[in-house]
Amino acid sequence: MSWNPNQYERFKAERKQPFTDLLSLVERRPHMRVVDLGCGTGELTRELHEALGAGETVGIDNSQTMLLKSSAFGGETLRFEQGDIEAFVTDRPYDLIFSNAALQWVDDHEPLFTRLTSFLAAHGQLAVQMPANETHASHQTAFDVATELGIEPRRSPMQPPERYAEILHHLGFARQSVRLQIYGHVLDSSSDVVEWVKGTLLTDYERRAGNRWPEFLTRYRERLIERIGDKRPYFFTYRRILIWGTF
Repeated sequence: MSWNPNQYERFKAERKQPFTDLLSLVERRPHMRVVDLGCGTGELTRELHEALGAGETVGIDNSQTMLLKSSAFGGETLRFEQGDIEAFVTDRPYDLIFSNAALQWVDDHEPLFTRLTSFLAAHGQLAVQMPANETHASHQTAFDVATELGIEPRRSPMQPPERYAEILHHLGFARQSVRLQIYGHVLDSSSDVVEWVKGTLLTDYERRAGNRWPEFLTRYRERLIERIGDKRPYFFTYRRILIWGTF
């Protein structure tokens, strides 16, 4: 997918709160070795690194466009690399594997979490936040419009919160926290929901639609406003799952 950091950051403040909530679950320990999977521009990775006083932090993202901004946030003990989460490997275990709003793009979560857990140190921590808003009209409408146009719709790999708790238990995490949280965002109008998802979900549909993208977007906008109403302001509810565990 081709990410547009400017579009993504149109709702920068609203997107930051889940990161802050996820960070609050992490236990601070001296000289941690940290990896941030799906680091985006690196701005929040810098906050993560500084908040933890980490000894070393690596931010990894598959978007070259996003990483172009990361040079402003790197340093001697903080660096950024381009790479896919699916291909992530390491021969040195991490004290913390952190991922904010990225693993929802990766399929097969049980083997994914198993693999990531194998890269943790003996007392390591896993901290993950993932959107889980598939039931909202913003996501369901994209699925429906794609189906109508003969475009393969996106099928989310997300599991119920209790399933993630079971996965962490089976992987040997002695302590864990898994919760579903509803974030409420007061947007100027219903149309702003379209601008929000253009920076995330619709990035994937743009790829899937190809030269039919303008048609898809027009129909999506019309159908969504029909469903949620033309409201000013609009209260946008967003479900997210926050996961933390340690051995």
